[in-house]
Amino acid sequence: MKRVGFVQNDPVFGEVERNVSRALELASRVEADLLIFPELFNTGYLFLSKEEVSRLAEDLGGYTVRQLSRFARETSTALVAGFAEREGGRFYNSAVAIDEDGEVKGVYRKTHLFFEEKLLFEPGNTGFRVFDLVGIKVGVMICYDWRFPEAARTLALKGAQVIAHPSNLVLPFAPAVDLARAVENGVFVILSDRSGVEERGGKRFEYEGRSLIVDPGMNVLVQAPREGEHVMVAEIDPNKADNKKINELNDIFEDRRPEMYEGLC
Repeated sequence: MKRVGFVQNDPVFGEVERNVSRALELASRVEADLLIFPELFNTGYLFLSKEEVSRLAEDLGGYTVRQLSRFARETSTALVAGFAEREGGRFYNSAVAIDEDGEVKGVYRKTHLFFEEKLLFEPGNTGFRVFDLVGIKVGVMICYDWRFPEAARTLALKGAQVIAHPSNLVLPFAPAVDLARAVENGVFVILSDRSGVEERGGKRFEYEGRSLIVDPGMNVLVQAPREGEHVMVAEIDPNKADNKKINELNDIFEDRRPEMYEGLC
């Protein structure tokens, strides 16, 4: 059994040290094997220009990843956390995966960019990735990737037992979609969504919160309220996601007929 959870924070735009400190303070309140942090948890979401992205983006040796690695190592907790990633002169909306020893296992770069993200970030080029973290096969998708069932299906076909879903959701029905992603793929899903409101430059986003953990049977194990900062954990058996049978004659992966899915890809 593994204890997995999420941090739901309400970052102040641009105040990276404050936001990281606050999120890690929340994380320190629980004992967990794996914790998921929201999309862009350290910077806030509402960038107004590429210059702001350039100022706040970090590479894998930057302050945010160093602090996450230290926390992971000191608490023996694996982490997945969203941040604005710099690679040379390119910027990505990314999530870093860190194992329980504090080692960076890699990054996933958001495949499907939402709204004005297309003006700020490069489309992700990593493909959908599954990381071995604290003995769990953890796939990662970020926020708007939920709109595309191919994202979660690809991760499940690659062996993900848990899908980590760092997010800044703004659509009221979005958190519920992760229940469908869990049951249609026979996996656990951990949605880590931010809360609060951002208003900058005449723009306003109100975030959905309601982070959750759902099991392969579409049962919500824990869920945060819409408002406020929260950290919650649930105990799961990741190996349950390896069994795709629903009865003695049906297996949701063996029953797939890709030759019939004309035009899907």
